[in-house]
Amino acid sequence: MIASDLQSGIERLGDMIAEARTIVPFTGAGISTECGIPDFRSPGGIWTRNRPIPFDEFVASQSARDESWRRRFAMEEVFAAAKPGRGHRALASLYRAGKVPAVITQNIDNLHQASGFAPKHVIELHGNTTYARCIGCGQDYPLDWVKRRFDGDGAAPNCTACDEPVKTATISFGQMMPDEEMQRATALSQACDLFIAIGSSLVVWPAAGFPMMAKRAGARLVIINREPTEQDDIADLVIHHDIGETLGPFVGN
Repeated sequence: MIASDLQSGIERLGDMIAEARTIVPFTGAGISTECGIPDFRSPGGIWTRNRPIPFDEFVASQSARDESWRRRFAMEEVFAAAKPGRGHRALASLYRAGKVPAVITQNIDNLHQASGFAPKHVIELHGNTTYARCIGCGQDYPLDWVKRRFDGDGAAPNCTACDEPVKTATISFGQMMPDEEMQRATALSQACDLFIAIGSSLVVWPAAGFPMMAKRAGARLVIINREPTEQDDIADLVIHHDIGETLGPFVGN
C-alpha cells in the first residue's frame, strides 16, 4: 500500500511500530542526505562527477590508491561536520526502547553510532569511511595517520606490519562482501516481524535482497524512500516522502 499522503503514512507506520515486537531497520544513503552527506547514485551525486575506483584497480595501481585517498580527504570536512538527522535519531529512540536489536546499513558515515547505537549493533554491509584498514593483515589505522603520510610522501601509504596497501575500511566495487555482517543481516531479516527499508534505492545486490528475505519469512515490510523502488509492490506500506519528516515524529518516543 502506497500512503496517499504523509500524515496517513506516519499514522500507519506508528500503528505498525506499536504492533511489532522486533523491528529491523535497513538504511541507505537517503537517510543521511539531510545531514549534508551527498548521495552517490542520484543525478549530481558523487559518482556522476567521479568514476568509482574498483578494488582490483586500487590494489594494482599506486596512482589509483593516491586518487582514492585524495578524494577521501577532499570529503573530510563533509563527513566530520555531519551529525545524525531525524531519521537516525528516530531509529536510535526505537533501539533504546528495545524495539530494534540492530540496524543494517549500506552507509559508511558512522552516523548510526553517533546517534546512540552501540557499534556492535550497527551492521555495516559496505564498511566505514571514518577509519582505514590494511587490505592484507586487516590492521586498523586512524585517518590522521594516513593523512600525515600521504601529505609527507605524496603517496598513499602501505601497512607498517605487512606492507600491503591501506584503504578506507569500506567495501569497493569488486571487493568481497563482509561475511560476518552478511550472516548477521540474514539472521536479523529472517527473525523480525517488521522490516523498514529507509532511503535505499534497493538496486545494489546482495544488500537489496534483505527486504525480500524478511517478507518471505513473514515480516511486514515498510519502504520509506522519495523515489519508487522495484520492491514497492511487495511492501505492506510505502511512503514516498522526506525521510526526516516521516520519521521525525518518532524521535524520543
